[in-house]
Amino acid sequence: MSDVNENETQENQEQVTEEKVTETPETAAEECAAPEAEETKEPTLEEKLEALEKENAELKDQLLRRAADFDNYRKRTIKEKQEAFDYGNAGLLSDLLDSLDNFDRTLEASKDAKDAKVIADGIKMINKSLVKMLEDKYNLSSFGEKGDEFDPELHEAIGAMPGKVKKEELGEVYLKGYKLKDRVIRHAKVMVVKPE
Repeated sequence: MSDVNENETQENQEQVTEEKVTETPETAAEECAAPEAEETKEPTLEEKLEALEKENAELKDQLLRRAADFDNYRKRTIKEKQEAFDYGNAGLLSDLLDSLDNFDRTLEASKDAKDAKVIADGIKMINKSLVKMLEDKYNLSSFGEKGDEFDPELHEAIGAMPGKVKKEELGEVYLKGYKLKDRVIRHAKVMVVKPE
């Protein structure tokens, strides 16, 4: 009988071990699935509302920041344009100061001058240096010489007179015209000679 009891005890132990072995993977899977189920559970309405309110607040903050950035950009651009307008001619004016200084010197020298030719020569020199500076540095060029062909895009006819010419041409130039690069900034004021 003790042999039977021993055999039963051994069988029971084997069954318990088998149950433990077979239950362990299932139990482990169930235990692993349980936390996942808890993690993936659907959020409550309060949690959803809280998340949406937080997202809404972040979007409002981004919108306000972008609006402020754009407003600052707009103000900065307006200020830069105004400064460019206000001080855009500073370089040209600075270059003209040399000619003004030369005119002042000429006026001072004219008080003691006995010969008008000396003053005229000084004015010619100032004119030459001023024209050279404007042509070289600012691409300003003059046009309109007596005998040039009349072009209504470049010349403003003050009057006309008949003459022995094949095409309309400039008879007199009252004011020279000027171009800044390729753009006419002042039309030449001229008398036009027309074919008879």
